[in-house]
Amino acid sequence: MPESKETLGFLEIGSSGLRRSGGYINEEFLQNLQGVKGFKVYREMHDNDPVIGAMLYAIDKVITRLEWHVEGEDARTVEFVEECLNDMSDSWDSTLQNILSMLVYGWSFHEIVYKIRRGHTGDPKTQSNYADNRIGWRKWPVRAQETLQEWMIDEHGGIQGLIQMDPSSGQGLARIPMDKALLFRTTTNRNNPEGYSLLRNAYRPWFYKRRIEEIEAVGIERDLAGLPMAYVPPEYLSSTATPQQKAVLQAITEIVQNVKRNEQEGIVFPAAYDEAGNRIFDLTLLSASGGRQFDTGAVIQRYDHRIAMSLLSDFLLLGSDRVGSFSLGAAKIDLWTLAVDSIAKSIAEVVNQHAIPRLLKLNAMRVDKLPYLTYGQVSSIELGEVSDFVSKLAAAGVIMPDTVLEAHMRSLADLPEPDTESLM
Repeated sequence: MPESKETLGFLEIGSSGLRRSGGYINEEFLQNLQGVKGFKVYREMHDNDPVIGAMLYAIDKVITRLEWHVEGEDARTVEFVEECLNDMSDSWDSTLQNILSMLVYGWSFHEIVYKIRRGHTGDPKTQSNYADNRIGWRKWPVRAQETLQEWMIDEHGGIQGLIQMDPSSGQGLARIPMDKALLFRTTTNRNNPEGYSLLRNAYRPWFYKRRIEEIEAVGIERDLAGLPMAYVPPEYLSSTATPQQKAVLQAITEIVQNVKRNEQEGIVFPAAYDEAGNRIFDLTLLSASGGRQFDTGAVIQRYDHRIAMSLLSDFLLLGSDRVGSFSLGAAKIDLWTLAVDSIAKSIAEVVNQHAIPRLLKLNAMRVDKLPYLTYGQVSSIELGEVSDFVSKLAAAGVIMPDTVLEAHMRSLADLPEPDTESLM
């Protein structure tokens, strides 16, 4: 029976276009970055590259140092959510750091574990600073990206949950539904549950930079040690060599390959001569006769800049190559600050849309005026510019100084509140 025009508008006909097969996402076209292999690559980039590590560390510390707090119209629910947020077994800073793993992998999945608040019982399931028997958050533990088995996705592309395989527990598959979890992502494009890693655009320069560094290290070692060359009789290299000759050749080959310059250096070589008094075996070190055609330092520095640009963090490299200006750095910092603010906003939105409403419903509390998680100013305030701006407005008669303006200015400058009693 065909659908009527009235009911047709409620049906979902199309799809987001997300490329997936069952519970597996197929958006990535590079094989090295697909699935678990990609997680390993992103972890290596984060853990081993000093530029990437420094830039992600800067984002982490800026977001964790923000003043996260709960606001809203209903003071009762605001106070309750604030209590629950600071009453988890893991601190809020620790929880934030796990959430920020989404920067590396593109997503971070957290299971919500609740508890009954029964005071200091010693039992983790009921341990709380409050004894009102309400339901609070016990913790939001992260479910490591490497343990992802597959996503639970419905026919319309809706994310229903995650199937986890933890190789260390041996407990098989764990199916975690979305109504018991929080999914943080860097982007929600096509409703891809795996988001988009902040390191994805840095992969190509990182890959070439790593290879060049490895080649450079080998080159430096060879320049310092010299290129080892061994001379052996021709019959040792022929296809008719005897087993004894092949064994000697293999031993000499290993010596050449393992020549190192360190405190244990030294080579024992046979002193064998032919009838004319010439050595049958010999080992020499061939020194480099000139400089390299390419400046590997400049090439590596170029790739460092490209990595930093992909994270909008190239201002951190200003001055490292003796170029750049203060005004250019300030502009780049402003852009980076906007990006960090966007990350903090995306975290708050997930908590406000999913975590807080569920918590209040479990406690049969009002949800018509939901409290919301928010955070302080990401960028620092230039007090000189603000004071000059306010002074000009006051001189032009646009604004008049009052107690509200004074309180706001004191807050910006982190000054104490006025002592009203001493003024009376």
